[in-house]
Amino acid sequence: MFLAVLSDGKNTYTQDGDTLNMTLPKPRHIRKRDYVFIIIGTALMAISTSMFYSPANMTPGGFTGLAIILRKLTTFILPGGIPLWAGNLILNVPLLLFSIKLRGWKFIGRTMFAAILFSVHLIWVPEYDVCGGDLFLTAIFGGALMGLGLGLVFVGHATTGGTDTLAALIQHYFPYFSVARILPFLDGTIIAASAFIFGLRVTLYAIVSVILQGMVADEITSGTKNEKLAYIISDSYKEISDAILNEMGRGVTMLHGTGMYTETRKPVLMCAVSRKEIVTLRSIAAEIDPNAFMILSNATEVRGEGFLPYDMKEEL
Repeated sequence: MFLAVLSDGKNTYTQDGDTLNMTLPKPRHIRKRDYVFIIIGTALMAISTSMFYSPANMTPGGFTGLAIILRKLTTFILPGGIPLWAGNLILNVPLLLFSIKLRGWKFIGRTMFAAILFSVHLIWVPEYDVCGGDLFLTAIFGGALMGLGLGLVFVGHATTGGTDTLAALIQHYFPYFSVARILPFLDGTIIAASAFIFGLRVTLYAIVSVILQGMVADEITSGTKNEKLAYIISDSYKEISDAILNEMGRGVTMLHGTGMYTETRKPVLMCAVSRKEIVTLRSIAAEIDPNAFMILSNATEVRGEGFLPYDMKEEL
């Protein structure tokens, strides 16, 4: 027997047509350890920005790169241009406030905290050219430090807003575009724009740095650059699936397996998640059932809602 579990955010529907009403679980409270990860991560990001990227006029993508561009463009209005911390707030705060109105505080709370904290760190971290103008060293060490900071923020179950949040909002109004397609377009546009302001040579090094960022952040969060396919075996499968559906917004499929040692049937939850969501998924399973059995495997390609869309031209 195969049982598929889907959700519209209010109910769970099974394949045989029965409907199971669910109560929305309480919002997950941020833990002290998450605060530590977010604080350290945003501090490393600020150091990377102020001591590597900014002195070299290198844009690492995202709103951080946009803030560097904004400062350059406003040097004719303000001496030195708009400070990086102010530019980050100017870009992020309206976007996050709109996101709160659209999706609720529990989805944006940690991101708001991380975005503001990142700006606070940018205030106290002095701007100093550690690499002495060497673009290669800036791309390597700046990218590694930024990736490490981003990875720690992800482990703290947060992001620093920016293009991640903007991509999610665009996807809300244009659901036929996935976040996976929107995000590279936004970051690519920012990096491309920097070529007209800082020159092509700096931009090429910025691209190398952004790639390194992703590799380091991936290693921190999951140790791989692939998406993950999770199998969870637990007697608390209903509570775990409810939490995944409502807190992560991911679909869950319930399979029926048989343990050959005891020859008893047990439900098996199957769920595909992105790299950034691995820590959250582990936390959900561990908090609900510390004895839950979980298998995480690499998924080289995941297509469908929340992941890559089907491209018929590409398939042909």
